[in-house]
Amino acid sequence: MTATVTGRRRHAGVEVGPILADRSFTLHRRDLVRYAGSSCDYNPIHYDDTMARAAGLATPIVQGMFTMGLALTLVTDWAGDPAAVVDFGGRFPRQVPMPNTGEGAEIVASAAVVEVLDAPLVRVSVSVRLGEARVLTMPRVLVSLA
Repeated sequence: MTATVTGRRRHAGVEVGPILADRSFTLHRRDLVRYAGSSCDYNPIHYDDTMARAAGLATPIVQGMFTMGLALTLVTDWAGDPAAVVDFGGRFPRQVPMPNTGEGAEIVASAAVVEVLDAPLVRVSVSVRLGEARVLTMPRVLVSLA
């Protein structure tokens, strides 16, 4: 018996180019605390002003893996399966500051297919911006499609 995966993007017909419209995420301090709890990343530089300043930061900063996880939702939504991402890596050229103003920080993620490999693989590039500054670049996202 063969199971058919429904809703999963097929490799045939995939072309180089943007995969979805840019996606905005507005983050607040409470989101960082929640993420800290779910990821067991209790480093206080992500939610405590005093500890962030003691570490040489002007304000707490968003967890890098939180930023990366949000950005990867573009890819998993496009692929139709969270397990489709088989490899990823990136770098964080800038931090995302989280001042305690209540306004939050808006980051914008974008993604594009940069290479169609032998089936079922494609390479996707993902980036995240805070204003005009890139805060995450992920030139290495490997996706396995149906």
